[in-house]
Amino acid sequence: MRIPPLLTGLAFSLLLASMPAAAVNENLAPEHATGWQQPASVMAQHQLVVTAHPLATEAGYQVLESGGSAADAALAIQAMLTLVEPQSSGIGGGAFMLYWDAQARRLQAFDGRETAPAAAGQDLFLSPDGTPMRWHEALVGARSVGTPGVLRMLEQVHAQHGRLPWSQPLQPAIQQARDGFRVGPRLHRLIASEINPGLGRYAGARDYFFTPEGNPLPVGYLRRNPALADSLELIAEQGADAFYQGPLVEQILGALKQADDNPGTLQARDLAEYQPREREPLCRPYHQWQVCGFPPPTSGGVTLLQILGLLEGFELAPLSKPADFSHLFTQASRLAYADRARYLADSDFVDVPVEGLLSDDYLGQRARLIQPQTDMGEAVAGTPEPLERADDQSPELPSTSHFVVRDRNGNLVSMTTSIEMAFGSTLMAGGFLLNNQLTDFSFVPEQEGRPVANRVQPGKRPRSSMAPVIVLNTEGEPVAALGSPGGSRIINYVAETLLRMLHSDQSLQTLLAQGHVSNRNGQTELEAGTSAEQLRSALEARGHQIRVRDLNSGLHVIRRQPDGRWESGVDPRREGQAMGE
Repeated sequence: MRIPPLLTGLAFSLLLASMPAAAVNENLAPEHATGWQQPASVMAQHQLVVTAHPLATEAGYQVLESGGSAADAALAIQAMLTLVEPQSSGIGGGAFMLYWDAQARRLQAFDGRETAPAAAGQDLFLSPDGTPMRWHEALVGARSVGTPGVLRMLEQVHAQHGRLPWSQPLQPAIQQARDGFRVGPRLHRLIASEINPGLGRYAGARDYFFTPEGNPLPVGYLRRNPALADSLELIAEQGADAFYQGPLVEQILGALKQADDNPGTLQARDLAEYQPREREPLCRPYHQWQVCGFPPPTSGGVTLLQILGLLEGFELAPLSKPADFSHLFTQASRLAYADRARYLADSDFVDVPVEGLLSDDYLGQRARLIQPQTDMGEAVAGTPEPLERADDQSPELPSTSHFVVRDRNGNLVSMTTSIEMAFGSTLMAGGFLLNNQLTDFSFVPEQEGRPVANRVQPGKRPRSSMAPVIVLNTEGEPVAALGSPGGSRIINYVAETLLRMLHSDQSLQTLLAQGHVSNRNGQTELEAGTSAEQLRSALEARGHQIRVRDLNSGLHVIRRQPDGRWESGVDPRREGQAMGE
């Protein structure tokens, strides 16, 4: 498929106008499915790395072999993913990290989520007549760009847990950017798919992702990125200040000025004032385990723990009774997603009733709404506390990546990192893409006088679904780490996988090859071409409205075996790889 070298404003508008708003907001996947692979499982005694791309895995593992910690490896992996998986994450985006400090026996949560610029108001995505913009009109250009946070967050983690000099983990990505990497089938297909129809709109991305003839970069093409190598060298020499207060600021602002057709509000002071947050991990018992996730501003931790809490009183048998399991899972998911839409947002700005949402009494009350043989239909949010809130209206289609690391000292990283939609805002600066995370906010700030928790406010972090998880045993030791990309389905992917893992003895690779079942308080979605399709008749008999479709997760998991070794799990739907010793 040939992509025009330039989409004029009129052509771009006509293209987007042909896409129904509902289809864009709800049914468009953040990244198209691009085929299955058969990744090898790795059993490791000492150290293990699982990422979405072989070069990123190799970079992280090289750092561990050089004596680096899991924190050092995370820096190397994110730098390399910026180069080789640019559509999914990068230094122009944000991330959430759970870090297990083995020596202190302490779990930490590091928040590198983007923030709304100081000049952004709750009318950011409202048209002059007061109606919300169409999502695809807000997506491309400067309007959607939030203040990137991942580098400042990695700097914070490195200051606490790094063992190597800051510059050393960045070297593999610097060298690879200069030497070039071979474009793989996934990146090629995502460029060609037009999943982000603005990719040909601005010169930077157009020149980088297409050939001079206007064709998508072909498989095997050697793509060099000297601009990114220069940016990473500045960051290696000057620290994250190079990005937030130094030479890269001018490049970022210059890229934003290109988008005079959809201007934004990000200024130099937003970059200079950005601060990551260290938050308290969100942990809740589930049978004999402690499942720990990330607190707001992501909805991932709360919603996932709600699903587990709602199901704790039911007998779950993923292997022997898959239809029963999937039905119960979808019902719990309906209830949790209903609460998510009403209550979850950045807790630095709004009151989020986390304790109430996760209390035994509240979850017990909500669990009684689940009927083992009948789909409940659309669930209504509960009332954990007497708060007047309207439901959120945000598309949230993150293009995202997840990786897990264990170093030889027992430290663990579970990190989900994102630029939002595939290829983000499509604006490039310094060799990397800038995010479009502000479209994760609700476009509508209030309904009938009731405020939406996830409305735009200056300095606020948009709600996310990213759900990094670390599981602890009864001795308080980690036994698993996992997470996934997938937009608002991330929570379903991670919760479903976690439940299957805890209630069966399947190998991780066998488990990850099973078909997904997803329900976000609407249709029950069954993953096309997988065993999930076989559940259709049984679920329809219980009243489910079924849609069969691609469900493109990118789950990466590590799990401790009874003999102390660690097993890797690599999602076959993407191009990931594990390496261990």
